Amino acid sequence: MNKSTLSLGHILGIPIGLDYSWFLIFVLLTWSLATSYYPTEFKSWPVAQYWIVGAVTAIMLFVSVLLHELGHSIVAMRYKNPVRSITLFIFGGVAQIGAEPPSASAEFWIALAGPATSVALAILFGLLQPIVGAIASLLALAKYLVYINGSLALFNLIPGFPLDGGRIFRAIVWGITHNLRRATLIAANLGRFIAYFFIFLGVWQMFTGNFGNGLWIALIGWFLESAAVSEIRQQTLQDMLAGQHVADAMRHDYTVVKPSDTLEQLVNEHILGAGRRSLIVEQNDRVVGLLTLHTLKKIPRSDWATTTAAQAMIAAEHMKWIRPDTELNDALREMDRDGVNQLPVMADDQLQGLLGRDDVISLLRTMAEFSHQ
Repeated sequence: MNKSTLSLGHILGIPIGLDYSWFLIFVLLTWSLATSYYPTEFKSWPVAQYWIVGAVTAIMLFVSVLLHELGHSIVAMRYKNPVRSITLFIFGGVAQIGAEPPSASAEFWIALAGPATSVALAILFGLLQPIVGAIASLLALAKYLVYINGSLALFNLIPGFPLDGGRIFRAIVWGITHNLRRATLIAANLGRFIAYFFIFLGVWQMFTGNFGNGLWIALIGWFLESAAVSEIRQQTLQDMLAGQHVADAMRHDYTVVKPSDTLEQLVNEHILGAGRRSLIVEQNDRVVGLLTLHTLKKIPRSDWATTTAAQAMIAAEHMKWIRPDTELNDALREMDRDGVNQLPVMADDQLQGLLGRDDVISLLRTMAEFSHQ
């Protein structure tokens, strides 16, 4: 979780976070429900009741969004795709899945799981209406949750990548063409077209008197266009790295430290002094572990003087590593899957170098410079 996200704990081992932008939409949605929707649908309630039911409805909306994302996540984990986190934010929610699906069928079912969960929730709340019909507040809540979950399912099925419908569309194209790259570009460009349609529709509504709804639709279109462009850029980078291997980008000027070195010593000499982000721990010319900034930050600063590298490092038996002949795109997918920023490069149990994301960026810059000559 980053600094703009409030941790809510874990579900099924998945970290759940709440982006601070959520509080803005919570306030706006509660206000809208309490002053417009519920007074129109359910008259003669006390003012306090409108606000209480409005706030509970806003919370339940995001519970529904969370369940939608958990639907994606559970199916992804079934296909051995790690889920790094789920974050709720102003536009809804997003599940950070650590890697591309292994096949077109996996992509199809992972993408479909979210809307299917929303449809199931809409049916559930519909079935609850006769049961809670005698309690006006609960009936109002159930009716709205039927509407909002049905709308969430339908909206996400729009074939605009990276919405669920766009991912389903990509899966179908992938299955037909057997080419993930082509499917991604087709789906992303369709997503951009749909995004521009949303922006046009929103601006048109703003100028014809429906400013609030028009602004919201235009913002959704802008968000979709940005996401689609991001996918196209990512695919372009993958194309640039095609045929490049770890050996082409890895660095050989890594720093080796002893297991007995204290963290205070290492921070002063190698991290603050030389700007290193990871250190190789060796004993008797054998790699015994890896010390990264991420693992170091887990140790309280007050303990750095007495904590050794051996106590803080990732031990060799648990250390992720990669071969020098691995393709760079595969290496980046490994980093995403494991949630790491650098990997030791090993061959025949011997350390060959280190590969970090910044090394890949440096290679891309060099390639770009030569391409413009």
